[in-house]
Amino acid sequence: MSIRGIFPIDKWDFKSESILMDLPPEDFALLTANKTEQLYSKGEIIFREAAYPAGIFYIIDGKVKKYKVDKEGREHIIYVANQGEILGYHAILSEDRYPDSASALEKSRIAFIPREDFLNVLQQSSVLSKRLLKTLSHEFAVLANSLSVFAQKSVRERLALQLIVLREKYKVNFQPGMPVEINISRDDLANIVGTARETTVRILAEFKEAGIVETKGRKIIVHDVNQLIKIANYK
Repeated sequence: MSIRGIFPIDKWDFKSESILMDLPPEDFALLTANKTEQLYSKGEIIFREAAYPAGIFYIIDGKVKKYKVDKEGREHIIYVANQGEILGYHAILSEDRYPDSASALEKSRIAFIPREDFLNVLQQSSVLSKRLLKTLSHEFAVLANSLSVFAQKSVRERLALQLIVLREKYKVNFQPGMPVEINISRDDLANIVGTARETTVRILAEFKEAGIVETKGRKIIVHDVNQLIKIANYK
């Protein structure tokens, strides 16, 4: 089922996939003139926090996690980027180093666009500059929502919320009534929710016992998204 109308999913997605969509042909040609593509295996690093950006990354296929690592070496996943989204442009726009790291959550095909090409098109394309400004404003709102959730909600509520968001990201050729398989490790899920792996596994088991989800190995299938929305208690 679609959750639009009963859950504000747009408040949890960056929507950077709209940046390059239907750009003027001359702008798109210049932007992609020197692009390269690379296959990344699960867990492979795309860029590391504090490195200097050489360009931007466009997810052709797959999913990528953006995360920070604390002093104890623990990951804190900020966002899961989906097919069509762009990574790495914040550092170029701010003329600074990458503020976080990115690695493939699954086998992914990703295009790299050199910094110079991106900046050249940005200077001459009013369409691209307006879209970037709009996207950056929306991303700020998404991150503000995430911060308020961590400050105000229980782990159970946060896990329910993230399962709702991940369910939307893992829809592939979705038709009403089709099951959606969330293929994610328990460690990554715990790092998104901001809790221990053991706590994540325990609450997932409770959801499974209640018939809300089903698990098959590392895969999670949501059967009752309405119940997750109630548990998430998002208003």
